Amino acid sequence: MKLFRPLIVIFVVLSAITGLAYPAVMTAIGQGAFHHQVNGSIIEQNGKVVGSSLIGQQFDAPQYFWGRLSATSPMPYNALGSGGSNLGPTNPALNDEVKGRIDALKAAGTDLSKPVPIDLVTSSASGLDPEISPAAADYQIDRVAKARKMNANDVAALVDRYTTGRQFGVLGEPRVNVLELNLALDAAAHG
Repeated sequence: MKLFRPLIVIFVVLSAITGLAYPAVMTAIGQGAFHHQVNGSIIEQNGKVVGSSLIGQQFDAPQYFWGRLSATSPMPYNALGSGGSNLGPTNPALNDEVKGRIDALKAAGTDLSKPVPIDLVTSSASGLDPEISPAAADYQIDRVAKARKMNANDVAALVDRYTTGRQFGVLGEPRVNVLELNLALDAAAHG
């Protein structure tokens, strides 16, 4: 028994430190310093949750900017089914996906005379991307402005306002959060 007592004490102490104290301290620091992020980067409007800035949403109407395609199933942007389609460049299903999105862009009134940005016709690795490239946003400005009966320059100004640059000036690529941009468009239309 003398041999097991120190082992039990060490087990209890380490369990208390790593299972209770450490998580409690990290939770307190996270809630204090990074409250928005640790709670899912939730976006609220008029006291109602409308989404997260970290997970894309389905936008199909012509008056909205469209995000990347989602490869999650059984429904788009399903965080429980996160994962890419893993379709290779020679897979006919990828070709069908791209053609389907180009047909949807055409049906929505998008001018297809310019090259279509790749992120508008392919899904992301996670299937949940909330952001598109500034080129993909610029590509959609005329369609959105026409559908909303807004000046294209005003829509372009909103795109510029919601474009985030590289982190620390060097990491990643510039990007536009589709949900935040679409909410700003709705607010501009009502205000």
